[in-house]
Parts: sequence; C-alpha cells; structure tokens
Amino acid sequence: MSEKKTDSFTAQIKKAHAKKLKIVMTGGVFDVLHAGHIFTLNEAKKHGDFLVVVVANDSYIRKKGRKPIHSQRYRAMMVEALKPVDAVVLGGRNPAAIVKMIKPDVIVYGYDQKPFLRPKGVKIVRLNKYIEPEKFKTNKIIKELGI
Repeated sequence: MSEKKTDSFTAQIKKAHAKKLKIVMTGGVFDVLHAGHIFTLNEAKKHGDFLVVVVANDSYIRKKGRKPIHSQRYRAMMVEALKPVDAVVLGGRNPAAIVKMIKPDVIVYGYDQKPFLRPKGVKIVRLNKYIEPEKFKTNKIIKELGI
C-alpha cells in the first residue's frame, strides 16, 4: 500500500479513538474471498464499532509454504470494499507493532486461527466454525480450481 494509504489509515485510527469507538481487529490472508471470510468479518464487526482488518503480506504467505494467487495490494483492496470493514492495513514482520499502532479493544480470531497475540487489556474472541467450514477453506478451493 502507498504511504498516502498508510497515512489515511493512521488518520482513520486516530479518528476512531477520538470518537471513543470500540475498535475490533482481525486478520487473515483473504487470497480467495469466500463465504467463510464474509461470515468472519460480519461476526467480528458485532464485537465493536470500528473493524480493522490486517491482511497478510505476500512474504508471510510464502513463509507458510504457499504462493499467493492475488497480490497483497489486490487482497487489501478487495477486503477494504467489504461492507463490515472500516479500515485495512497490510501485515508486516512485527504483529505486535501493528497492534500497538491500532490499539484495539478486541482482537477476533477465526475458528482456525491460533490466538498468537494476547495484549494486556485487550479482549480476545475466538469465533465458532462457519456452517460447512471445510467447504469454504481457501486451500480446498485452490485445489478444486487446479491452481
């Protein structure tokens, strides 16, 4: 994302804090958007007023042994366009620094994510499985498409 986008993101976060909005943070890869992602974002939004989504960067995906289908910029743009999402930021090498910048009240993890960040004073929520979750797993969709 460009510096201008980052500045805009920072301004959005400052405004949300100034308005005393309850900030919710969640994250993921979002390489092939599917119903499970929409469910997760809608459920995350229910935990506060302002939903920030951290989209995994391309190097993180490669480190996990996958090749991204869509670029990090494309994935961030797609997620940002979704109704429940108020702001998007690309993930980096230091997740704790992103949490420090966002200062969320709540961090929401999907059913298949490990709560690896547990900052003091931040509520941690782990969502239940979406109906037929295995049907909507990104890796399964990629295999079925032969990509």
